[in-house]
Amino acid sequence: MDNVYEISLLLDFYGQLLTDRQYEILDLHVNHDYSLGEIAEQLDISRQGVFDNMKRAKAALHKLEEKLGLVQKFSEQKKKAEAVLNKINEMDKSAFSEEDRAALETIRDTIEEIINA
Repeated sequence: MDNVYEISLLLDFYGQLLTDRQYEILDLHVNHDYSLGEIAEQLDISRQGVFDNMKRAKAALHKLEEKLGLVQKFSEQKKKAEAVLNKINEMDKSAFSEEDRAALETIRDTIEEIINA
């Protein structure tokens, strides 16, 4: 449960609750694909220091998710929105008025924006 996508999501949701140093290190590693050595060089700290900060930051992110569950709620809402979008796309719209089709298209576009946000 430590993949890059998951950590990136956790960082997006809870990153500002980390220390500035922890956030910076995780951001460089996860979002900018820096190695531990590159981060250590850029921040003028040891690789072990980078590793320790990353380990503490990931633990803090997981703990926040365990307590607050925002990423889980976000994922569930996204799945529900995708299910609604699929139902809309499967609907037979031939009997709808032009006005109803336009309204449904607006709803579909809004749901797609929510999913892709």
